[in-house]
Amino acid sequence: MGVVEAKIQTVEDMYRLVWTAVANKQPMKAVYKELPRLFCPHRLGRNQADQLRVLCYQYGGESESGLAPIGSPANWRCVVLEKLRAVELLQGSWKTAPNHSRPATCVIQTDIDAEDQPERDPQKGQ
Repeated sequence: MGVVEAKIQTVEDMYRLVWTAVANKQPMKAVYKELPRLFCPHRLGRNQADQLRVLCYQYGGESESGLAPIGSPANWRCVVLEKLRAVELLQGSWKTAPNHSRPATCVIQTDIDAEDQPERDPQKGQ
């Protein structure tokens, strides 16, 4: 019987991928709560209990609560970083919506925030 090595992503691996996505305003895909998700992470940091959280805008995949049309403020999600699996960076356009529905409670100690990053235009190679 051969040994199959699966690449297990550590929390540090996932943290670096999410950080990169926020810094570059790049979409991601991952499995969360056993459902495939497509999202743009906007803020990475810790909540009041000092646990790693990601404030993200989900634009595709599946969701326990269902997804509203792209652009709806109802698609903001507060994700537990340690519960993500199969995290990957994607090429594509950055998606967001006005009115974060829960920024104050999701991440109170911000490590990185997309709104603090200089504007980037992937179409222009920036």
